[in-house]
Amino acid sequence: MHTSLKLLLAGLFTLCCAASQASVGLSELPGAEGDGPITVFYPSGSDAAPVKRGQFSLDVAWQGNAIRGNSRLIVLSHGSGGSPWPYSDLAQHLVAAGFTVAIPEHAGDNWHDMGKVGPPSWKLRPLEVSRAIDAVGRDTRFAALLDLTRVGMYGMSAGGHTALALAGGHWSPAQLLAHCDAHLAEDFVFCTGAAAELKGNALDRVKKTVAMWLIRWHLRGDAQWYGHTDPRIRAVVAGVPFAADFDLQTLTAPPVPLGLIQAEKDLWLAPQFHSGPVIAACKTCETLASLPMGGHGALLSPLPRDLPARIERLLADPPGFNRAELPVLDQRTSAFFQKHLLP
Repeated sequence: MHTSLKLLLAGLFTLCCAASQASVGLSELPGAEGDGPITVFYPSGSDAAPVKRGQFSLDVAWQGNAIRGNSRLIVLSHGSGGSPWPYSDLAQHLVAAGFTVAIPEHAGDNWHDMGKVGPPSWKLRPLEVSRAIDAVGRDTRFAALLDLTRVGMYGMSAGGHTALALAGGHWSPAQLLAHCDAHLAEDFVFCTGAAAELKGNALDRVKKTVAMWLIRWHLRGDAQWYGHTDPRIRAVVAGVPFAADFDLQTLTAPPVPLGLIQAEKDLWLAPQFHSGPVIAACKTCETLASLPMGGHGALLSPLPRDLPARIERLLADPPGFNRAELPVLDQRTSAFFQKHLLP
């Protein structure tokens, strides 16, 4: 056999063996400029072991040595009040496909600090994603293993809002105010941030009056359009996104490939006001899934437990939803990123 062919086959054998032995590494990087920590899932050559994070148990190599995967980074933006752990099944699926996954903790909109939920966080989140890419690139464990000129980005719920912005969409607090002024009753949870709920009784009128007064007070005088893109981000997936405050004209033909995921039984973000209009407006987008029985928490895996009763109802799986569908959706998400980020 020709020597060069032998070397090629040996190299392929080494790659196959390394891939078969790889585990999921887990580490945490410090944020910059006041940002929260960045949780990183990555291909590792170290042995996995059970690791407990809050109520979640993961089989990962904590601080394991990083090995080369497919050289691509995916940054994942969590939902309001979120943490990395309800996205760990997707993150581990992406790592199995060779990706490194970084999940920044969004300042003022995370599991232990919700002081900036809503527009104050939405203005910051895309910048936090860019700084997370910088942070991974500065870390000597990952810098030599990754090509940060072709990065993917995934976001769910408020993270989906972040994803739409990074895909070129522009949003405005004035647009949000106009939407809530016109559709408060139909989209009450979105407009109030789940602070209250309508129950079909005499108190609903009072709740709507107070809610609208507070919304006008918080959003008054800000008619600016906001957006932030990063030339390193070359493919984006937005799952069940906050979207009613976007100028849909800016999302008709995004400058990067944009995948969309909709949950048709979503009680938190009514699809007719959020994911639905984006899917209808975007001429170049790919709908990765429209889950007929999926609720707002359908993309969280594992699903958090022991939440406040109102939040638990909004995230709970509707009758008929089968969580066995999620690995297939994770595969579609991985395939989307492979298609648009790999040669």
